[in-house]
Amino acid sequence: MSTLALTINRRIVDLRPEPRTSLADVVRDHLDLTGTHLGCEHGVCGACTVLIDGVPARSCITFAAACDGASVTTIEGLDDDEIATELRAAFTREHALQCGYCTPGMLVSARDLVLRLPEADEQAIRIGMSGNLCRCTGYVGIVRAVMSVIAARRARGIQPVVGGGRTTLGPAGSGHGTAKDDLEVASTFAAASVTASLATAAIADFTPAATIEQAFEVQHAPANVAALFADVAAVAACLPGVALTNAADSNRIEGEIRVQVGPIAAQFAGVARIERADDGLSGRIIGAGNDRRSRSSTQGEIRYRLKPLDAGRATRVDLTIGYTLTGLLAQVGRSGLVRNLARRLVDQFAANLERKLSGETVGPAQAAQHLNGLALLLGLIRARLPRWLGGTSRH
Repeated sequence: MSTLALTINRRIVDLRPEPRTSLADVVRDHLDLTGTHLGCEHGVCGACTVLIDGVPARSCITFAAACDGASVTTIEGLDDDEIATELRAAFTREHALQCGYCTPGMLVSARDLVLRLPEADEQAIRIGMSGNLCRCTGYVGIVRAVMSVIAARRARGIQPVVGGGRTTLGPAGSGHGTAKDDLEVASTFAAASVTASLATAAIADFTPAATIEQAFEVQHAPANVAALFADVAAVAACLPGVALTNAADSNRIEGEIRVQVGPIAAQFAGVARIERADDGLSGRIIGAGNDRRSRSSTQGEIRYRLKPLDAGRATRVDLTIGYTLTGLLAQVGRSGLVRNLARRLVDQFAANLERKLSGETVGPAQAAQHLNGLALLLGLIRARLPRWLGGTSRH
């Protein structure tokens, strides 16, 4: 099997699917992006519509191998898209969905119409949406929703994009085809460049799906805490389950973190970039990683600020943790459990940080321990049990 390099929702992935595998099966079965629905599997119903190089296409009848080098956007990749956000609100307002099975494909196709139609022409919209079938709504609400978004955007002076971003003729994604004689050279180049490209793309800014705010105190001056935060290896040693693989550049690091949620164990490998204020009292760490075993991906951002306490003899560390989790772990890891995991992680980090600042050695039991979701959950239950029992006894 040959290597397939795709950019899926602004994240570069390196896959080895069977040559006969459809793009729909790749995004659903290999990447767990199940927002792309399969209906007829003959390219008729439109439920599987995705964007390939910005152009709507049927993923069920598109061979994944034909999209090598292309950029693919599924419905999950449109979470923060301006047009898709307006369309979702309009679909809700106009009662344009019932069972919702066709809705992902509808939104992808509707987005293309909003992008390129000069005006809210009902007939043009009906023709443009004719490749997306719905057995529930009768289409009236769908058409009204698309018309309302087009009309509102044009009224705000947002002009249509001629051709909707189409730059080449031929099937969507075909602009990345390679001449037969060049396949071996291109394959070698792709294999060499995927890792470098991932490192660049994976640390781009993003909008977190969830955010947690937490704070802790250490009995050391802010300057001492800031100096330790500038030592990437020292900070990593305080984080359970974290191991650095490349820290030659103090502003950009590579590493991995082990996580276990119930029976599922994951080892995320990724990259992060580090930003610090000149005084060292605030900064940001933003990164992304993938786990091949569970086919899960995560993006995370930690913002910190150090505040003096007790006349500068102690420090309060304010943290804002943002994250986005996709794949199998996102399906089994409820948001409440993830938040509790994050809070317990911060508690362990704070304890290890205090030890480090006090000159104590952070041993393997503290530094190398992976994040065991079940153990942390049991710890949480033990911590809250007296309060729960106390609340029960009062009734």
